[in-house]
Amino acid sequence: MAEPPTPGPAAETTLRADCQRCVGLCCVALPFTASQDFAVSKDAGQPCSHLREDHACGIHDQLRPRGFAGCTVFDCFGAGQQVTQVTFGGRDWRGDPGVAGPMFAVFPVMRQLNELRWYLTAALALPAARPVHADLDAVLTRATALADADAEVLLGLDLPALRAEVGALLGRAGDLARAEAPVAGRDHRGADLMGARLRRADLRGATLRGAYLIAADLRGADLRWADLLGADLRDADLSGADLRHAVFLIQSQLEAATGDGTTKIPPGLQRPAHWPEGQRG
Repeated sequence: MAEPPTPGPAAETTLRADCQRCVGLCCVALPFTASQDFAVSKDAGQPCSHLREDHACGIHDQLRPRGFAGCTVFDCFGAGQQVTQVTFGGRDWRGDPGVAGPMFAVFPVMRQLNELRWYLTAALALPAARPVHADLDAVLTRATALADADAEVLLGLDLPALRAEVGALLGRAGDLARAEAPVAGRDHRGADLMGARLRRADLRGATLRGAYLIAADLRGADLRWADLLGADLRDADLSGADLRHAVFLIQSQLEAATGDGTTKIPPGLQRPAHWPEGQRG
């Protein structure tokens, strides 16, 4: 069976982070707390101490060893350049302090909006979801128009309502895609599978939406056609796992997990740089 297509060129350019067209918003607007993901704490609106004057990260190639693994798994889905270049017309919070507050407030809204747009685009790329393509396209058109709106409109957006609407459509699209699996998938929606021993498990067509798979042993597991929307894969071992055809898998989930050169990933996603090239021991 042919592998499903990934989001097309528009999503590749609009919904993929382009840090050179941003003004370091993720390094300023968002807070983080000292933990295994961040070496230090900082408040929202406070620039990270590693943010350079040119808005680039001063330790970008050393984030994991320096204790900032959380930065490596964050994906703004292109919200940074959208807020910088479109919402605020290329203005810079450093040179124009008056714009800092509104810009920092809009950024997390845009990030959630663009995430929804990414999933809608991914659902439209699923041939099996053709019965709901018209509904998906209608909501995507509306969400795209909102992304191009001004700050006042974005800050007044009812995100919970939009997420609920999109979530229902993605649920239908995911079910249609999972139905293509040669076996009936199990329902693990929202399940607590932290540290679960799932080595070589047959999870084809399973519903793993929102499941907690933190540190789960998924070595050699078959996850083809599994719906992984929102699944927490932090420190999950995907060595040798088969993720081809996986539904709604995103790059940040791979970045949060561990894997190796034998892990099979869907087209359009990249093997994380911290994964070993060969087979893990």
